[in-house]
Amino acid sequence: MGSDTLFEKALEVGRPPNVRKLFPHSRGLLVSGKVVNRALAKKGQAMTMAANGRNYFVIQGALLAAQRANAALIVEIAKSESNYCPVNFWNIARLVDSACNHLGITIPVAVHADHYGLKTEADVTTAKVEIPTIFEAGITSIAVDASHMPDDLNLLANLELNSYIPIWAGLETEVGEIKGNQGLSTVDDASFLIGGLNAHDIFPDWIALNNGSAHGIEASGEGIQVELTARIHEHLAAYKVSGAQHGTSGNSSEKLRQIASQTTTTKANVATALQMVSWGVEVNDNGNAITDSDGNFKKVEGEGVTEELWLRMVSFAQQNGWSGGNYKNLNLPVDNWLMAQPQEVRERMIKRVEEFTYSMLVDVFNAADTAPLAMELLVQAGSHDIGAEASRIEDPADWTREKIIARAQTLDVDKGPEGDFDD
Repeated sequence: MGSDTLFEKALEVGRPPNVRKLFPHSRGLLVSGKVVNRALAKKGQAMTMAANGRNYFVIQGALLAAQRANAALIVEIAKSESNYCPVNFWNIARLVDSACNHLGITIPVAVHADHYGLKTEADVTTAKVEIPTIFEAGITSIAVDASHMPDDLNLLANLELNSYIPIWAGLETEVGEIKGNQGLSTVDDASFLIGGLNAHDIFPDWIALNNGSAHGIEASGEGIQVELTARIHEHLAAYKVSGAQHGTSGNSSEKLRQIASQTTTTKANVATALQMVSWGVEVNDNGNAITDSDGNFKKVEGEGVTEELWLRMVSFAQQNGWSGGNYKNLNLPVDNWLMAQPQEVRERMIKRVEEFTYSMLVDVFNAADTAPLAMELLVQAGSHDIGAEASRIEDPADWTREKIIARAQTLDVDKGPEGDFDD
């Protein structure tokens, strides 16, 4: 089947009902996260980028890169990012769909609500109202992140909220509050979460581990622990759940290649690096922004925003006491400034993101040519819903609320100190 024919057939059957309702005349192939995960797993030793679209330039650049790489892609935004970025849970699908149509994108794209955070049991009540609204707004995949809560409450929150998530949607779950190299996931707590979900016929596409990743700028030197990740994934193999790797910025390309080749990770989040690249900040191979002797970010002349606008952004950050990773707070207040730049400047911002993302997809993540695999899954299913690959292997009688609470007390866990890793 030719690529054009495959795309047309996938477009005909592959868009979920919320997407069809919102964008009835669209030619953007927005698909469930399940489809993207399954395509990367089918290729094997491959993961695609989950590009955190903190601004419209990042979204466009990532889409153009995936088109060049012929790769299935995920564009996402986290709950916390919705508070300090112009992109949020309720407009990201509109921005992605618009960009797909404007740019002629013909690869499958999942739109992911990352880190839908739940830090207390009271947050579960709010989520029952809020989660349906983000799917009404075109989201096709979600990460239910109750990892800040104790293991039993994490599992129980996932169980309670599952009926509010469409059965066809991509699903990510998380274990152990993500806190860098302090406190790491274990086979025990990961197996507890996935096993308890499995007993209730819930089969996540991804699990995010506390495996040494740190959101934002990784400076510890240790970074992602590949052997730990591989060991946990091996123990979870029977549940057919893939890995989601958070905190990639600051980890070397070689470390990320190891994650792709030695674990069952299919989703790699990239946020801070893409933001910095779009602005024109110099970054190293690890995706970390390069600073001068005074600790100030180094702007590449003639790339990203204009030099005049960069000085204005730096001044605004200084006035607000923002430095380092807190430059993320610039996203919302400066968005109008970015959009008001001349067309050639806006285009070079997009191009810089495209080049960075293309290199990651092809040279590091091994995601090239996964777009046809995703489209074939949709065409073979004749539907937007390709179903679950896993099946129930746990006995529900062993996973009642009472037994979940009791079992949680016996887990071998390494929580580490509390942290603040919202993204």
